[in-house]
Amino acid sequence: MPDHDLPALTDQNFAETIRNATTPVVLDVWAEWCPPCGPMARTLAELAPEFAGRLLIATLNADENPETARAHRIMSLPTLLVYSGGVLTGSTVGARPKSVLRQLLANAVAPYANV
Repeated sequence: MPDHDLPALTDQNFAETIRNATTPVVLDVWAEWCPPCGPMARTLAELAPEFAGRLLIATLNADENPETARAHRIMSLPTLLVYSGGVLTGSTVGARPKSVLRQLLANAVAPYANV
């Protein structure tokens, strides 16, 4: 069980959530057995308040939601997927330090800064 308050997506709600999002979405794809996944999720949860209202940060357990993981060809965890306007616009694989994650989140919202 993750020890953070990020919303969890599933195979059932993934497509609709991404399609209907009014902000960019950063999806943290993780699994229980993945050692760096927990710290990465906690760091994203720490950063979430900085981007509240401008970005949705959500999680997806790859083991419990294999259809979505397979559709995105997830081969390594953690994987972050970035969506804007319902379209996959970026990704990164592996654990990243807080400063790198903050920049990734800032880059995701940057096109919307002056809208």
